[in-house]
Amino acid sequence: MVKLAAKCILAGDPTVGKTALAQIFRSDGAHFQKNYTLTTGVDLVVKTVPVLDTGDSVELFIFDSAGKELFSEMLDRLWENPNVLCLVYDVTSQTSFSNCGKWLEKARSQIPGMTLPGVLVGNKTDLASRRAVDADQAQAWALGQGLEWFETSVKEMDHYEAPFHCLAKQFHHLYRERVDSFHALV
Repeated sequence: MVKLAAKCILAGDPTVGKTALAQIFRSDGAHFQKNYTLTTGVDLVVKTVPVLDTGDSVELFIFDSAGKELFSEMLDRLWENPNVLCLVYDVTSQTSFSNCGKWLEKARSQIPGMTLPGVLVGNKTDLASRRAVDADQAQAWALGQGLEWFETSVKEMDHYEAPFHCLAKQFHHLYRERVDSFHALV
């Protein structure tokens, strides 16, 4: 049994539900906070995630980042050397989806020349009547960027854990590849 540690950047525009997603995941769905204050820096959420069918686990250090541009310079140091990325948008906001490219570029710039596994998460699916981002469009964009795609409703506690289990699996896979490459050299 192997226990790995991975730095996960949680990125996206303000008010897309990043903090709610991290908090509901940490509490295993036991606690949905109705009121949040704007994240002004980075909140850290730590949770161990079992990697299915392996017996191994990944301890995710989830850096819940401020979405306001005002705080972006402060984020540069906190975003150094990420292992995985959780990119979040609001399905009722085309702007938040359009800005995902900017957030992805910023995260990938932290590890030039390396692969950054990640997921794209459309949040607030409970607001179906206000949907502005087509699911097929979001999924196609995610796949084009090498990201897995998920939709969730943190408020309804629907599929909130799936993106993090995927991130743990992606990181574990990368780890196994590196171990195998090392053994091939020896």
